[in-house]
Amino acid sequence: MDLTSDLEIVKAHIASFPDFPKPGILFRDMFPIFRSPQATAALENLLVEHVKSLNDVDVVVALESRGFLLAPFVSSKLRLPLVPVRKKGKLPGKTREVEFTLEYGTDTFEMQEDSIKPGQKVVVIDDLLATGGTGKAACQLIRDMGGEVVELLVLMELIELQGRSNLPCSVHSIVQF
Repeated sequence: MDLTSDLEIVKAHIASFPDFPKPGILFRDMFPIFRSPQATAALENLLVEHVKSLNDVDVVVALESRGFLLAPFVSSKLRLPLVPVRKKGKLPGKTREVEFTLEYGTDTFEMQEDSIKPGQKVVVIDDLLATGGTGKAACQLIRDMGGEVVELLVLMELIELQGRSNLPCSVHSIVQF
């Protein structure tokens, strides 16, 4: 398996859209990856091999919504449970919640109460690390349930926004902008 080649394939399939969704923003679009079976397989290899290298992961947590596209690659291949973190009101049953700040206000994440057991080691997967607000909120939820965040794994990181400095865990990004 050539992870360097896989990385180049994935990078080549991330599209950039200037002035979307508003002037001055350069939007990085991961969806062209999924239109290419080769790029999708390359992304799966990169994610799975990285989580394998962590050695000690019990649970994969997927952040709403694009993390839901990436995390199943890892949980399926490595036979690990997959736990969603969703926006408030989207999960049935008893949940725990945490409010977090976004560039434009606040939002709330929830996780089902029995989804993380005390002492479990967790990798959190999302598509993008920008300011770190969603990652920080997910880490708080996991800690509140007694879990330990091994790492936040993202496809893309916007370095200039310094989101990793706001996180209480290790971060690995596949591609940096």
